[in-house]
Amino acid sequence: MDNLTEDTFQAEYCAERLKALSDPLRLKIVGLLRHGELTVTDISQFLETEIVTVSHHLKILKHSQFVTPRRQGRFIYYSLNKNLIQESIESLNLGCCKIQIGEEDERLV
Repeated sequence: MDNLTEDTFQAEYCAERLKALSDPLRLKIVGLLRHGELTVTDISQFLETEIVTVSHHLKILKHSQFVTPRRQGRFIYYSLNKNLIQESIESLNLGCCKIQIGEEDERLV
């Protein structure tokens, strides 16, 4: 019976990670960052979204450890967390599931 109560999928941990990706804009940000690091301004321009909105979503992704900031002078560059990237830049491993990020779609596997 102990095996049934054991949380092998780390449900709370995984739920928090999936919650961070539950917003379409955050998925788009992850999709952009798979091509390399970008500033808030870069992301804002690519997505045609206000800087303050992008900053808010990056804060959530940073807290969930999806992105890593790197300061260079007065700019902060964001990149995908290298620990989450699987063998190719097109897949992220959350421990409980893997996310395939394609050119035209983002889907959970």
